[in-house]
Amino acid sequence: MATVNEIYTFLDQLAPFSYQMDFDNAGFLVGRGAREVKKLLVSLDITEEVVQEAAQWGAELVVSHHPVIFHPARSMTDQDPTGRILLTMAEDGIAAICAHTNLDAVTGGVNDALARAVGLSDVSMLQTQGVDLRGLPYGIGRVGTLEGSPSLVEYAARVKVALGANGVRYVDAGRPVCRVAVGGGACGDMLPEVIGQGCDTFLTSDVKYNGFLDAKALGTNLIDAGHFPTEQVVCPVLAEELQRAFPGLTVRISAVHGEVFSYL
Repeated sequence: MATVNEIYTFLDQLAPFSYQMDFDNAGFLVGRGAREVKKLLVSLDITEEVVQEAAQWGAELVVSHHPVIFHPARSMTDQDPTGRILLTMAEDGIAAICAHTNLDAVTGGVNDALARAVGLSDVSMLQTQGVDLRGLPYGIGRVGTLEGSPSLVEYAARVKVALGANGVRYVDAGRPVCRVAVGGGACGDMLPEVIGQGCDTFLTSDVKYNGFLDAKALGTNLIDAGHFPTEQVVCPVLAEELQRAFPGLTVRISAVHGEVFSYL
């Protein structure tokens, strides 16, 4: 067994919380640090359904990517979703550790998992923020090479399957896909860096209308594969790392959490 504090310490070594961006609220957010953990649930988000799943399974800890508390809470009641989540966690003794932009940035985190999932090789940083204690760079986004130079339509279809997305949106600038930048989650504002690195294709999510217009005008293929699919790829990585570090725990990925919307 391990305590919540011990698991937090491990995650802080894996993806230091000091690397999180200024707007973020990653860290140990709910629970008692000395609580012993036998069952650990990994999820991209901590929703009401995920908390119910954790409670029914008997998990003492949920490790998620997105923070369960992001904006300052003025109250904690059953009158709003966040309040209900926090109340249930407190009542059932479920702790929460959330690794967000720190996990986006580190080597082996969200963006490396995304690059691997969509078939890229020779992967490097899209934007370097610093160097970690091992001498490895960290930062948001990755750039890699795709073999075969498929068309954008062919590659977009491949991405949809690889990420289990309900659908993808794309702009085809008429270039074969060779040098690809990826940004898990909402990284549409990184298009200038993508172009600066000589990429023909950018894969990210939550792109605004003007982002598609800009990409086409600038001659860059753009794929929006959705926020959940482009970040969910890190959950198996987290689960595997946690299981390896704490073999006495039972670790599993949420079975109830998925893409929140569908396409017709």
